[in-house]
Amino acid sequence: MPKPKAIIIGAGIAGIASAIRMATKGFDVDIFESNAFPGGKLAQIKSEVFRFDAGPSLFTMPKYVDELFELAGKNPIDYFKYERLEEICRYFYEDGLKLTASADLNKFADEIEAKTNSTAKEVSAYLKKSETIYEVTHKVFLERTLHKIKSYIHWDTLKSVLKFGQIDAFRTQSKANSSFFKDERIAQLFNRYATYNGSNPYQAPATLNVIPHFEYHFGAFLPTEGMYSITTSLVKLAEDLGVKFHYNKPVDEIKYSAESKLKIEGIICDEELIKADVVISNLDIWFTYKNLLKNFPAPKRLLQQERSSSALIFYWGIKGIHPELGLHNILFAEDYKAEFDSIWKEKTIYKDPTVYINISSKHIKNDAPENCENWFVMINVPSNSGQNWDILIAEARQNILNKMERILKKEIASSIIFEQILDPRSIEAKTSSYQGALYGNSSNNQFAAFLRHPNFSSKIENLYFCGGSVHPGGGIPLALLSAKIIDENLNIPKSIKDTFANHHI
Repeated sequence: MPKPKAIIIGAGIAGIASAIRMATKGFDVDIFESNAFPGGKLAQIKSEVFRFDAGPSLFTMPKYVDELFELAGKNPIDYFKYERLEEICRYFYEDGLKLTASADLNKFADEIEAKTNSTAKEVSAYLKKSETIYEVTHKVFLERTLHKIKSYIHWDTLKSVLKFGQIDAFRTQSKANSSFFKDERIAQLFNRYATYNGSNPYQAPATLNVIPHFEYHFGAFLPTEGMYSITTSLVKLAEDLGVKFHYNKPVDEIKYSAESKLKIEGIICDEELIKADVVISNLDIWFTYKNLLKNFPAPKRLLQQERSSSALIFYWGIKGIHPELGLHNILFAEDYKAEFDSIWKEKTIYKDPTVYINISSKHIKNDAPENCENWFVMINVPSNSGQNWDILIAEARQNILNKMERILKKEIASSIIFEQILDPRSIEAKTSSYQGALYGNSSNNQFAAFLRHPNFSSKIENLYFCGGSVHPGGGIPLALLSAKIIDENLNIPKSIKDTFANHHI
């Protein structure tokens, strides 16, 4: 008896994870990807001598990746290796303050107390609050769907509801952080975590203060072969499970029956109907509705929500070694609020942007030739709404170089021997992220983070959605959880269940 068929649209990290989960359930799985390569935003850029991870550069919660190998009965280390970082990030301020965020919390707290007006006790209290928000939210809001009644009849759900006031949803992240720290520079340091899901700390709820817990409690990690090895290792696992990847194959339409109860039929690709029992879209939810679900009513209110921020990234091959920089580095704007006002209110790039520099060759020597480094230089920018990006990019490039010269006390421009640029326009073109928004909708109000599009269609049977534009949100851990939520909420008719029962691994 043939296996039931599952089709995944998009080979982003969530799509690959969904394919692996469906394969372990006994499905025959095909992934259709419009690009010539897998990974979506988790891709790479290579020149003759430099290699860069193109998108996400920080790796947290590796257990969600390991879980996929274990689910398939494989040993994760046979496919994928990573190391826990002893140093999380280096912070640089315009007034000369430099901080190194050690993975040893006591060491980091002591450094803050020694160099700033804040104390180790403040840091400890703040991270305790971050832990509390995590404990209240992770089982209910991150690891389950919020769109089915069954999610609300668990005892731990009731406990979380009773503790809702503890998640700090009714003041902004910035106000909360200013209340914790005497030194506004330390409040600024923790405000930056709003950017992890493309939001504004001066608007987003303090619930986002859960994010530091992922780094400072569970740890920050680096794959030994770079972030892109997350993609390649999961592709290898999927292929070992029989998943078939179809590259350069954009899907034209999701087909569903027009009966009284709508039901998935498959997809249209190259003018051919490819039938499936289940379809999972890893495409940005905006494009899924606008381009693939023909003549189907889109959830207008959801699709009209404010988009997350985007990014402007310079991939620079740098001649020379810079020991003052580590793997992760932040050069802060002097006026942080003015930077976010520029992004969110004026829809432009601030003249003095906060600059993030990732240098993977600090740990992965083959990523750059001898006596050189690979700099991934990123600033937060608004999503694309028709700005003159060519002018903005030229101005931002010079402002970034000026900032580096002021803070690092050295000239960088003449050291650049390779350059490639990614901006909101090319992010949308390469990853089908509407307006180049990195995380779908923003979380700039109290409940936006909890009201993302569900992982299933309530109107079309056996149509599901994964990835950073749907619940529970953007970033590698949450994208992987979106695939897990689908796995745990598959509503498969008994006739199909009977078919795949004998195929389950």
